[in-house]
Amino acid sequence: MGNQVDRLTHLSYDEVPTTDPAGLDHTDASQQVGVSYVFSEEEDEDGPEDGRVSPPPPPLADDPDDEIEFRAYFQERCIFSKRCLRALPPDVLSARCRPGDLVEFVRPQRYPHWAVVLGPDGLVHLREREVRRDSWTAVAAGRRGRVVSDWYRFEALPPELVARSARQHVGSRGQHLSWRSSEAFAAWCRFARREFKAGGEIRVGKQPYRLTARLGDTALCLSFQSLEDLMAERRKRDEQGRHALLEELLGDGEFGPADDNGRANGEGAGDGPSGVINW
Repeated sequence: MGNQVDRLTHLSYDEVPTTDPAGLDHTDASQQVGVSYVFSEEEDEDGPEDGRVSPPPPPLADDPDDEIEFRAYFQERCIFSKRCLRALPPDVLSARCRPGDLVEFVRPQRYPHWAVVLGPDGLVHLREREVRRDSWTAVAAGRRGRVVSDWYRFEALPPELVARSARQHVGSRGQHLSWRSSEAFAAWCRFARREFKAGGEIRVGKQPYRLTARLGDTALCLSFQSLEDLMAERRKRDEQGRHALLEELLGDGEFGPADDNGRANGEGAGDGPSGVINW
């Protein structure tokens, strides 16, 4: 299951669960298959593991030029697009948000941190294995942020239901959590799709998800069994930054332009694509 350059095939994938309209899961846990990606428990946290509260690092200027543009696909459908990379101070950002919006706070060489907007007085977010309600200043912790409500292209719940779902989970912690990152929790509150939950998809060896990381006309294409795996890899590359991806692309020398469906240049039914990594 290690990293390897391989052929990207387009397969039907009927096993992906669909969401319950009410956002409730009725799947028998015994039917779930184990996760095939190695996750960090605290991938997007700055604090120490022993629970002590450490002061936030000094603010760093956000640099959109160091960020990577991503698109994600399920089969041929685009389900995620990272764009509008400009980040704002939290006081400016809060004035532009409405309850139910999703926001992302960013800092160079750190995992992005997502939260659900309740209003000017606070946000709900997953941090250090606990769902918390905190002020904008506390969640931002010196970082700038941006609205990311429309990055995922799923049908969203009404804003009041998004905010209500987030509030209802405040205080949940430890083994009672169903999400592996702040992004997964925030996205689940907005879209109520079980694909955002840990182990929410049945893995049967197929790889219907595809992630494209773009640097100008050059792209790295990767394929995954689940949205959970794709999200973990994308967040890791967000943390590493544009320079690390550029070194990888230039070092391999096999990556080329990608089309609008996330396929590398030259990819066809019988040709191995440039730079497709299977997990």
